[in-house]
Amino acid sequence: MVEDATLPKPAIKVLLNLALIAGDALVRGGQLDVGAESNDGQVEIVVRADGPRIVLDAEMRAALTGTQGEAVITPRAAAAYLVQALVAEGGGIVQVSDPEDSVLLFGAVFKAG
Repeated sequence: MVEDATLPKPAIKVLLNLALIAGDALVRGGQLDVGAESNDGQVEIVVRADGPRIVLDAEMRAALTGTQGEAVITPRAAAAYLVQALVAEGGGIVQVSDPEDSVLLFGAVFKAG
């Protein structure tokens, strides 16, 4: 559910890329829930993936959270890197649920606009 009628362009890019990454992590199908809202210039985005098998490898997780260090970003992780870059540019953070959790959650809070 997206509360606002419009969101800034960077927020749309983050939302769509997180949804794409979460959808790819649902290797045997499942349910994808997406939510976004803006409050006082801050955009909050959450993406939840739930299914029988969820796979998000360490490279994608590191690119999303900005913990890849000096590692080269592969084309496969480009969407995750873009999310991290847009959120960092807005002074925010990307959160990813623990690998042991039964669902995959992405959260992003940043100033987009």
